[in-house]
Formats: sequence, C-alpha cells, structure tokens
Amino acid sequence: MDRERFEKQKDFILEADKEKTVFRQTHLTNHGRNEDDAEHAWHMALMTYLLSEYSDEKIDVARTMIMCLIHDIVEIDAGDTYAYDEEGKKTQEAREEKAADRIFSLLPEDQAADLRGIFEEFQEKKTPEARFARAMDNLQPLLLNDSNGGSDWVEHGVSYGQVRGRQDGTKNASKDLYQITKEILDRHLESGELKDDRE
Repeated sequence: MDRERFEKQKDFILEADKEKTVFRQTHLTNHGRNEDDAEHAWHMALMTYLLSEYSDEKIDVARTMIMCLIHDIVEIDAGDTYAYDEEGKKTQEAREEKAADRIFSLLPEDQAADLRGIFEEFQEKKTPEARFARAMDNLQPLLLNDSNGGSDWVEHGVSYGQVRGRQDGTKNASKDLYQITKEILDRHLESGELKDDRE
C-alpha cells in the first residue's frame, strides 16, 4: 500500500463528509427537515439506477451515479445556491470553480483529474450521462416538493415559469420523465402552489 496515496484519499473522504452539513431549501418527504447535499446526491444516484431505462440515450449508469454523487461537492465551500436565487447565481460559477480547485486537489493526481473531469462533464451538459444526471438533479427536488404538497414553492413564492424553465433541461435526457414533470407542475399550478406567470 502506498501510504501517502491513502492519506490523500482519506483526506478527501473526510472532506466529502462535510456535504452532510450543507442544507438545501428542499424538505424531506412527509414535511421533514431540510435535506442536506449528501442526501440529495445519494438520492440522485439511486434514482439514476432505477430510472436509467427512461433515458433517451444509452448511458453508462455507474459513471452517471458517480457524477450524481460528486456534482455538489463544491458546495462544501461555495454553499448551496437555491435554484431560483437569481442574485446568488451571478457568483455561483466563480465560487464553485474556486471550491473545485481546492477540494479535488486533496486527491492523488490521477483521481483528482478523473473526478474533476466528471464534475466538469456534469457542468457542461454535453454527454448523455451529464444530461441524465442533470435530469435527476431537476427531478429529485421536484418529487420531494410534490410529496410535500408544493410547500417549498409556496414558501419561496416560486412561479410556474421558474420551475418549468428549470425542468426544461429534463427533456434533453428523457421525454418520458419530462412528461411526468409537466404533469406534476400542471397539477400544482391548478391547485395554486405555483404562481401563474403564463402570458
């Protein structure tokens, strides 16, 4: 065993544990507490395995699951940027890039390059795996919010157009899952949890 290599891997493992301290705006099912980033990532990875059959393109499921597991690791430093926080989005990319530089540098060079590459692949949305991981990133909080009667949308005064805009990326990965998101959004628009901002 290369002990120096193992120590770097251990440092990254312990750093990644800090994702459990980054809380999101989305609540757990049954109106539970706010979920943390690690729970969100785990849930997305599980969903990838379960829902990969709905991908419009063949994907490497294991790679997509890893992508889901690390896609928000930068939020350890950068913090969670709420999906509908337009002000926060202005600095999000710079904050996350700086965080990625520090966090991935903890690893041995080969693993740092590999995971950083997977992280950047997610950001660029150019591969079937990245598009499907993005769809999971959109669908996971949508399903939680739906299970909670749309309460997070109500709390933050979110509109139909805002959520629809975020979900539009799902159709680049799965027409079937996009149809599901549309049905959920239309139902919450009808019942008033989403503000009607249609022209």
